[in-house]
Amino acid sequence: MAGNRIERSEVIATLNQILESELAGVVRYMHYSFMVFGYSRIPVVGWLRGQADESLLHAQEIGELITALGGHPSLGIGELLETHHHDLGDILRESLEHERAAIGLYEQLLELVQGRNVMLEEFARQKIAAECQHLSEVDKMLRQANGLPVGA
Repeated sequence: MAGNRIERSEVIATLNQILESELAGVVRYMHYSFMVFGYSRIPVVGWLRGQADESLLHAQEIGELITALGGHPSLGIGELLETHHHDLGDILRESLEHERAAIGLYEQLLELVQGRNVMLEEFARQKIAAECQHLSEVDKMLRQANGLPVGA
């Protein structure tokens, strides 16, 4: 079925965008982990470094997919936002932006492969679910016990 085949070059280009975003996530989350101070430093640093590790794992998986499709993994890195605001709330809000952007890229991939490639479709769905879970976690971290945003 020729009409059901993926557009390989477009999929590889999208995977390279995701690869660059995940690599930026590694750098971003490690940087954030260095900039956390205060009473909650130890658990927050652990969480941020866990996010960096997960971004690296995603990057490795994506690089393998790119080469499996006959492509060449990018040596680029996605946009790195440095606001110089290192309050924990600022770090978490920047993390929300990063997670939302990642979801958008994985949704692009899903659109390209849906109904055409089960492996890539499932990969995209799993990553969207994981990123949505991260979004939920960060959202909860930004709320007070009463459900209101911190500072409200």
